[in-house]
Amino acid sequence: MPDTTPITSEHPQITAEHRELLDQLLDKWSLLVLDRLCERPRRFNELRRTIPVITQKSLTATLRRLERNGMVSRHVVATRPVAVEYHLTPLAKTLQDLIDALLAWTSASLPEVRQARARYDEC
Repeated sequence: MPDTTPITSEHPQITAEHRELLDQLLDKWSLLVLDRLCERPRRFNELRRTIPVITQKSLTATLRRLERNGMVSRHVVATRPVAVEYHLTPLAKTLQDLIDALLAWTSASLPEVRQARARYDEC
């Protein structure tokens, strides 16, 4: 059963529910998929082409997980054959500034992280 303990301090407490959601949004593929869908809606095979290292199985699992969490919606396109297009939801769009901030921090901090890794690996 998820931890639903109310948050009583000024700073949010990290509960099991928080960890689960963050794990699913910050996993190996989700950020890449969200980034590609930020540009515009895409069909499955187009997503696969824009992320060539992802397997079909991993992309399918990632899209399902993002859809379950309300980040991605599927729209059936009335073509022959029928196709499915994936769109970001309004909820997912609220993540864009946070993702941009994380990427900016990563870019700024990467040299220092590389130095720390090198020092650690020397030991």
